[in-house]
Amino acid sequence: MSERRERQPTAAQLGRHAARELAVQGLYQWQMTGKSITTIEAEFRSQVADDDLEDYENWVKVMEIADKALFHELLHNTVRFKTELDREIAPLLDRRLEDLDAVELAILRLGAYELSRRMEVPYRVVINEGVELAKSFGATDGHKYVNGILDKLANRLRSAEVSARRL
Repeated sequence: MSERRERQPTAAQLGRHAARELAVQGLYQWQMTGKSITTIEAEFRSQVADDDLEDYENWVKVMEIADKALFHELLHNTVRFKTELDREIAPLLDRRLEDLDAVELAILRLGAYELSRRMEVPYRVVINEGVELAKSFGATDGHKYVNGILDKLANRLRSAEVSARRL
């Protein structure tokens, strides 16, 4: 029997994932502090490395590999289209938007932005990234909730793509 080898992500894939990690952290900060998104982005870009942190916890190291243009787009456009994104998300929830965990809300907004505005990204990638971000930053079972909501949202926003995939 042959062993199934996991495919290693490319540098571009790692860069996009890092951009999403940073965007979620930036959106979380924006939600919690009310600072302008431009200020938050500047703070992320000007951080100094902390050698006591693991690479994955050190935002300077994450920024080094991140797709910075994507980070900028995700951060600014998720905020720009917040009202529309919230309108898409809210009917799918089992609670009020305001009652969501702040990390999960940031992830859902980011996922809603990508599903609605970045058609070049396959819906399954958006859902997978949301789940991975929730596993990294969210509550214990938050990834299950994020998965369910993004799946429903994909069915609404990308029904043709979802249907074609299921054939």
